Amino acid sequence: MIERNSNVHIAVQAALKAGAVIMEVYDSPDFGVEIKADKSPLTIADKKANDIINSYLLPTTIPIISEENKQTDYAIRKNWQECWIVDPVDGTKEFIKRNGEFTVNIAMVRDGNPILGVIYVPVTKTLYVAEGNKKKSFKAVLESHDASIENILKKAVLLKPKTPSKTIEVVGSRSHMSPETMAYVADLEKEGCQVTIVSKGSSLKFCLVAEGNADIYPRFAPTMEWDTAAGQAICNAVGVQVIAQDTKAPLLYNKKNLLNPWFICK
Repeated sequence: MIERNSNVHIAVQAALKAGAVIMEVYDSPDFGVEIKADKSPLTIADKKANDIINSYLLPTTIPIISEENKQTDYAIRKNWQECWIVDPVDGTKEFIKRNGEFTVNIAMVRDGNPILGVIYVPVTKTLYVAEGNKKKSFKAVLESHDASIENILKKAVLLKPKTPSKTIEVVGSRSHMSPETMAYVADLEKEGCQVTIVSKGSSLKFCLVAEGNADIYPRFAPTMEWDTAAGQAICNAVGVQVIAQDTKAPLLYNKKNLLNPWFICK
């Protein structure tokens, strides 16, 4: 399922090592918080994790789009057939709150479509992995950030989306529940659906749908490509689609504007 020295192996190694350094900061008595130009928070964990991930991905010679890297001009990017898309700490607000619901996101896209996804939850040492061409995603709860391939595969459990039922479990954000999302839920209820809200931070919202712990994740609030690429890869591999509300087609990546449109994952 993971071939040694393959791109997915490299991404997994990068995510685990990043997770280890993130936890060093997370477990420290105090860490500083900066506010970036877009008003989003930044910690030393974001910076350290980004450095580690870059150290693993740069040798592949595949270009990188990371939230914490200086972005390459689109005049150059538009010629990339493949690229990595990285969020070193997705859910920095959750990290600051110390609620554990933050992740390391690493994806690879080809011709705008996510073909590989790795999401790592450092607090619980939970790893999600997908290689789109294999049409499978798995989850592994590890004992160490230094887990070997053999140990990861031993712990791997294939993901399976939820079977439809009378109750629709809708994923909402702990930090970003928008009025539009609340209106969407209200519309489902008007149609006679029994709706339960499942709250999670970061890219874990995609994982809930992919592993059958929720039915649908509507996102009617801003996200960037690095917030969604890995989660979309994991969902796609098990038959869950992430559909843009404007085009009614799957989200695409390495766009001129790295801001995503609104979408529904189901």
